[in-house]
Amino acid sequence: MTNKSGKEVKNKRQGGEGMNIDKTTGSSFIQSYQKQMQVSKVEKMRPQQREDQLQISNQAKEMFEKNTEVDKARQEKIQTLKTQIQSGDYQFNNEKIADKIHQFWFDQ
Repeated sequence: MTNKSGKEVKNKRQGGEGMNIDKTTGSSFIQSYQKQMQVSKVEKMRPQQREDQLQISNQAKEMFEKNTEVDKARQEKIQTLKTQIQSGDYQFNNEKIADKIHQFWFDQ
């Protein structure tokens, strides 16, 4: 701004410095928006997660089949013992039970 004599004069407020206007450009705001959009595009481009899959080896399948055979034999034995106990026909040997308890606790 110039005065009547043509000299350049700064515009001053009452009791303070001249007015400073910060010319912030909108570019910083635009850049942050663009970065946000880039992140969104990357998220959209990610491949969707596949479902989990489980593969069991032939050896594991064989072990399972053998185990089910043992379980069947064990279940038959348990059922036989249950019926004997319920009918009162089951006979047990007190000495054999005592020996097994002693072996378990003292002969380890």
